[in-house]
Amino acid sequence: MENPNSVLLQARNLNFSYPGKTLFSDWSGDISAGINLVLGGDGRGKTSLLQLLAGDLQAHSGQLQIQGIALHEQVAQYRSLVFWLDPRADTFDQISVQEYFSSVCNRYPQFDEKLLENAIEGLALTSHMHKHLYMLSTGSKRKVWLAAAFAAGATINLLDDPFAALDKSSIEFIHKTLLQLAQNPGQAWVLAMYATPPGLPLSCLIDLGD
Repeated sequence: MENPNSVLLQARNLNFSYPGKTLFSDWSGDISAGINLVLGGDGRGKTSLLQLLAGDLQAHSGQLQIQGIALHEQVAQYRSLVFWLDPRADTFDQISVQEYFSSVCNRYPQFDEKLLENAIEGLALTSHMHKHLYMLSTGSKRKVWLAAAFAAGATINLLDDPFAALDKSSIEFIHKTLLQLAQNPGQAWVLAMYATPPGLPLSCLIDLGD
């Protein structure tokens, strides 16, 4: 049987900096099946690391590999294994929530309609399905991204501060869903947060410091 904490993504010797600020210097780490936490204070590079792992940001040097598929060799195939969306993004503002979910379904072959239905109900999105995304509050847009992540079936799922700007019932639903999905030995959930979330078992902790 496959080890439930098997390594799904390997990062080796990543170097990345913004003008005047080095974030990662020969950084290496592994992302395992289950829940992985990227912990750190403001400006420590939590979101940038998620963007690097997603292939949205290009490292100056180093290698990223998901189960033998290297980003620098097979860009499209690597990215097809990753779910990532910056919660601040306005890329999909001009389409409806339903249209956005349809686009995610078309992109990910393991998309699970039942998981999506559960997430729509659990995150109280039913009344928003025909609204354009620009019409939604910050919290509601975050719920849309999270519902898509839960349903996508991607190998690597990158969630930036997933509990931010959400109501208590939604936080409880996300917590419960992560506990369930973390049992899948073929999926990794990477949460970037300022503090360790209580009650979630961690496969890996990446501490970027305060």
